[in-house]
Amino acid sequence: MSSLFIVPTPIGNLEDITFRAIRILKEVDLILAEDTRNSGTLLKHFGIETKMTSYHQHNEHEMTPKLVQQIKEGQSMAVISDSGTPGISDAAYLLIRECIRQQISVTCLPGATAFLPALIVSGFPTNDFLFAGFLPQKKGRQSRLRELSEEGQTIILYESPNRLEKLLEELRIIFGEKRSASVSRELTKLFEETKRGTLPELIHYFKGKKVKGEIVVVIEGRNKNDNQ
Repeated sequence: MSSLFIVPTPIGNLEDITFRAIRILKEVDLILAEDTRNSGTLLKHFGIETKMTSYHQHNEHEMTPKLVQQIKEGQSMAVISDSGTPGISDAAYLLIRECIRQQISVTCLPGATAFLPALIVSGFPTNDFLFAGFLPQKKGRQSRLRELSEEGQTIILYESPNRLEKLLEELRIIFGEKRSASVSRELTKLFEETKRGTLPELIHYFKGKKVKGEIVVVIEGRNKNDNQ
């Protein structure tokens, strides 16, 4: 039966892939991968020989109509990203939306994603949180940070290692000296680390450090009784 499967892949530790994910990747007609070189290593490790093609943020507008037509003609496909769950800060949304519009079956498997482990180990409330992903790099960045600073929910951001210090300094200026946060990196990997503290404490800890790995920053929500 023609279908689209959204298949999470490990964010670091290969043992985190599910039996179901491996089965689906072996059974579908085509795997859509963010980077076929990275995904090729993963597929080889699990003995998956399914045909693979590139599908990412730079070609998704061009590729989506063709892929939807192929699915309608009877092919089954799986979308994977370099790590984690496709559709979270990477390609998949356009294809999912168009498949739904065309009444094509879409199934998302449960599995690895970086922000949930980072949220849980942050120690901040998990019952009400806001996932903001990557902030704009230029236009709208400061206004977005000011909006987030007023939120009472726990806030989750993604950031690259080389921009971590800049982000923490911006958060200190806009969110205030007293706001606490948690920085998680290299989740599920050998050198996994989570550092917690006030924004000034985190700035001091990471200042001048060569940080590697994908970064998740979790920030406590604003207490409405506190002045920033």
